[in-house]
Amino acid sequence: MKQNNSYIRLMVLVALFTIHCSLFTSPIKAQIGSWRNYLAYSEIQQIQAAGDDLFVMASNNLYQYNQKDQSITTYDKINGMSDTYISHIRWCKQAKRLVVVYSNSNIDLIETNGNIINISDLYTKSITGDKTVSSIRIDGVYAYLICGFGIVKLNVQRAEIADSYTTNHPDYPTSLPAEDNSDYDKYIQLVSSLKPGGPKYNYFHNMIMHENNLYTVGGGWYQLGNFKRPGIIQVLNDNKDWIVFQENITPAFAEKYEDANSIAIDPLNSKHVMVASCSGIYEFMDGVFQKNYTQGNTDYFQSAASDNHPSYVRTDGIIYDKQGNLYCLNSGSKTAIIKLSNNGTWSGFMNDVLIDKPNLSMRGLIGSIIDSKGCIWFINHHNNKPAFFCYNPQTNSIKKYNTFINEDGTSLNTNIIINCICEDLNGYIWVGTNKGPVYLKEEQINDSSLGVIQHKVPRNDGTDYADYLLSGIDITCMAVDKAGRKWFGTSNNGVYLISTDNNEQEQHFTAENSKLLSNYITSIAINNKTGEVFFGTEKGLCSYISDATEPNTEMTTDNVWAYPNPVTPDYTGLITITGLSYDADVKILSTNGALMAEGRSNGGTFTWNGCDRNGNRVASGIYMVVTATSDGNKGTVCKIAVVR
Repeated sequence: MKQNNSYIRLMVLVALFTIHCSLFTSPIKAQIGSWRNYLAYSEIQQIQAAGDDLFVMASNNLYQYNQKDQSITTYDKINGMSDTYISHIRWCKQAKRLVVVYSNSNIDLIETNGNIINISDLYTKSITGDKTVSSIRIDGVYAYLICGFGIVKLNVQRAEIADSYTTNHPDYPTSLPAEDNSDYDKYIQLVSSLKPGGPKYNYFHNMIMHENNLYTVGGGWYQLGNFKRPGIIQVLNDNKDWIVFQENITPAFAEKYEDANSIAIDPLNSKHVMVASCSGIYEFMDGVFQKNYTQGNTDYFQSAASDNHPSYVRTDGIIYDKQGNLYCLNSGSKTAIIKLSNNGTWSGFMNDVLIDKPNLSMRGLIGSIIDSKGCIWFINHHNNKPAFFCYNPQTNSIKKYNTFINEDGTSLNTNIIINCICEDLNGYIWVGTNKGPVYLKEEQINDSSLGVIQHKVPRNDGTDYADYLLSGIDITCMAVDKAGRKWFGTSNNGVYLISTDNNEQEQHFTAENSKLLSNYITSIAINNKTGEVFFGTEKGLCSYISDATEPNTEMTTDNVWAYPNPVTPDYTGLITITGLSYDADVKILSTNGALMAEGRSNGGTFTWNGCDRNGNRVASGIYMVVTATSDGNKGTVCKIAVVR
């Protein structure tokens, strides 16, 4: 009996593995360039029955529950939805489709088999009046969308807008069916027992990675004007499970546990976690609340309220040093920097450069980082006295940087707001402002009067002209990956990835051109082991698998490997080699020594598109990955099996 070609290729592949190489089992990795959403489904808002299926709108997201097989399917931009943040859902029985309306008036129609049809006419149409949809009424195959300007009549079966009516329209519908919410009452008990996964809240103001776990807090007091968010710590562990720390807290000397703005993990005990909020510091052990520290039970803390209200002790920028000493910032108080030593002793620091009003610290002290020299940098996120600072705990000295004049003598001081700060792999200090990113080299760090540097990107158009990097872009958050590239989050332009030398824009992700949930980015954190870059947005958490990971100090056969391996005929993505040293030289060779591809690693990662140097897909066979360190020393060899 004649065997098919696929089977023959598979047998050849097995033989090639047996003869040429011995492959070890490597971890399963997500494909570089792929996206993932981490959305909340805890707050049940609307339920619509569709035969054996229930569509559930929860936390402004959507999932589907099949009552027969008890399966749960979540919907988001990754699997076909056109937008995020749902405002209404209604099942059209006659058309057998769910009408999904988003807060921006975009519309999706979803069938029980998962098929999704987008109707963007209302979203994209420029009209006079408010397009916001307040309710959906179903009548046969039609869905009537009640908007601020009038009514939109949607033919659900034909997936098109049939008509629209303003309030003064002569045929304005006056007797529409009532909005049917009976499914909610009928199924709420059942739905409340379901576990679709995800975090509890879609709030991700501040995030840090620790031992491959993502620790997050929700923010509140200056986050998009959204005050008094519930105090919440949500942890995404290495197994992609969510852990929510204790919420039902009755703090001492404070009314409520709210507005958690920054988080720190004790380097001496990873179960020991501290959180800064608008009512002081909260201590947790293994996810359980222990104690809060604030005005009234701890020296140095002071309320920022004019009436000395103890529930308004504005702490932020909480951070541990390597020795387990804890530091935090206290805005609008007599002590700007508060320290809890690893021996349990409290102390405080104040300096004239930190004073705003008489004897009181500046009112927007946030965003602490510890640089490679052990100094603590933080910012004053306030428009009246924009500045950033470098505090040396060893000498108890501090420098203030508030001269925003670039190397060309151009002043940026007018209406500048500082949002974030970080250190790159060269030891440069980057500052994100509403006018774009600036940075300091060693010379500017040592002399604060020298101003800041705005990196110039050559136009490469035959002229000597250059443009300032991301000039005029409101930078809300930053992170540096292990290739030295900068990830910049913005308030309305999504995310930029800038090359190590700062001259190339490698990526620009927006909600329109990618799976990014929103163009307003609140925080960025990077898992350097996997290359997963997490983006906290105003609409929840998502991530992107980048091509940069933590480099190894030494490359061996035990830590350098490729995936997917083997490369099957249906695979069209990038082939990834990981475990490399920093800036390693990588060559892909055929078994006869022909060079297929070459380049340098991003941190500890190199990617290959499976093509030769002419852009043609390589044939079936074993390919050798030959590596060398950046200074030319021999690395190691791993092998990739390709079957076409």
